[in-house]
Amino acid sequence: MKLDDVNKAILYLLQQNSRRIAMREMANRVGVSAGTIRNRIEKMEDEGVIRGYYPEIDYDKAGLQLHVLFVCRTPGLDRETCAETARSVSGVVSVREVLNGRDNVQIEAIGTDTDDIARVNDELHELGLTVVNSSVLKSSHVQPFDHFGKQVVDEANDNELS
Repeated sequence: MKLDDVNKAILYLLQQNSRRIAMREMANRVGVSAGTIRNRIEKMEDEGVIRGYYPEIDYDKAGLQLHVLFVCRTPGLDRETCAETARSVSGVVSVREVLNGRDNVQIEAIGTDTDDIARVNDELHELGLTVVNSSVLKSSHVQPFDHFGKQVVDEANDNELS
């Protein structure tokens, strides 16, 4: 799907705070109608550009102190299958396929204690993944990709103020 400036602005605003921004506010900030915003979001969802809306969770505050990054290795031909299957392991919250190097799958998992993390490690091994390194993560910071439509939102707001 080719994204125009309106689509990019919508994505930018959704990345800022998709839970709290209303269609009408998005419309005002982009300079189009609320119906246009709604239609564009639906089309981007249908096309798979927008795949979902997820809360950002502080696992430590939720009582899940162990946030671990597993760096894994699997034969290149099995990478996609292993990565997809790893999502079914209880505690796994993120799986990334890496295209270069031998360590080609990265898995984030959340656990309640070391036994729980050991179980995740064992289940990954049973799926054909070799864990070559694991690290306990202190924190994780996510931010929106700022190239999507920020200038459109800024220009629409500048025009409104003029």
